[in-house]
Amino acid sequence: MSAITKNDKLNTNNINTWKLFLLLSSLLVLSGSFSINNTNKTWIIVIDAGHGGKDPGALGTFAAEKNITLGIALKTGKYIEQNLKNVKVIYTRKNDTFVELKDRASIANKSKADLFISIHANWAPSKKILGTESFIMGHAKDEANLQVAMKENEVILLESDYTTKYEGFDPKSPESYIMFTLMQNIYQEQSTLLAAKIQSQFRERISRVDRGVKQAGFWVLFMTTMPSVLVETGFITHPNEEKFLNSDEGQDYLASAIFRACRDYIGETDRRSGISAVKSAENNLDPENKPGNAPGANKVIFMVQIAASSIKKELKPENFSGLEDVVEINENERFKYASGNFAEYADAANYRKKIESAWPDAFVIAVKGNKTVPLQQALEQKKNK
Repeated sequence: MSAITKNDKLNTNNINTWKLFLLLSSLLVLSGSFSINNTNKTWIIVIDAGHGGKDPGALGTFAAEKNITLGIALKTGKYIEQNLKNVKVIYTRKNDTFVELKDRASIANKSKADLFISIHANWAPSKKILGTESFIMGHAKDEANLQVAMKENEVILLESDYTTKYEGFDPKSPESYIMFTLMQNIYQEQSTLLAAKIQSQFRERISRVDRGVKQAGFWVLFMTTMPSVLVETGFITHPNEEKFLNSDEGQDYLASAIFRACRDYIGETDRRSGISAVKSAENNLDPENKPGNAPGANKVIFMVQIAASSIKKELKPENFSGLEDVVEINENERFKYASGNFAEYADAANYRKKIESAWPDAFVIAVKGNKTVPLQQALEQKKNK
């Protein structure tokens, strides 16, 4: 790995160019679909074996990261292909070849993948540090996370004309990474869910040290337009972990853990989609209790909140698992999404049960004039009338 110096700086022109690039990229991602996959579709998972070819990645006493990641990636894909019939696996590489960082993300984007998983092995100056950690796209909260991202991003230095390809981004400059704070990741919730499931499998099923789910500015995650996770499967600099990572058995254990996490993620997402169940529930409602039949704006009504986000979603059924007549409530720069307009709390509670299969975390709220009011206060007002 190349040395990281604190004196590396981007000039003003490059910073402005980079800010503009981030803004345009944000608009591109935000224009994409929020739709959740229904149970009849074929999932596409892109598995990215980090490094390769002239880029060995991190080096241990006897092992190279590029070989470890390839072994785990191929085994993960095999597990998925053999056990999940509704999933198509695409690899960014299947042998010891060099793939540019931007091309890895491009493969995922062009294939319209549902998930992107980049597999890596970690490095540390101390041989005592060990454990697994999974990263999602975001601003590094501490120096250690920043250093991990810097090391993985340094691969672009091996590419020709990288300053032009990556719009002045310097993987060795901490200043470059400040720019990632401008980017809002619309897939953060899904990415976090997958990362958490991977870490849980590592911890519970194969007894690895769990270093948690973290955020950092990985270029390959930044450029993908789907839920994405970068998995650090262990420290190649720790003697015992290097042996485990380099062994066929260790790679098989890690691959099976990632497979199970994908299986559980897909199962949970498909259960949440429940498009037919939601539409059926709506059709079975009494006409006066169907969503959209709201009392006057000055009256307290009861609704069912199904989601909340810091990013505005277009109000169309495919963005809400097929649920129609969803409304937006904008409070404190946060967008809440709710369905159903009911004069009585009991009717709203009944509606929540009808859509529970698709939205298990939904709950009843009280609304007046497109603003939420404390539920207990609303119930007291109803009681005193």
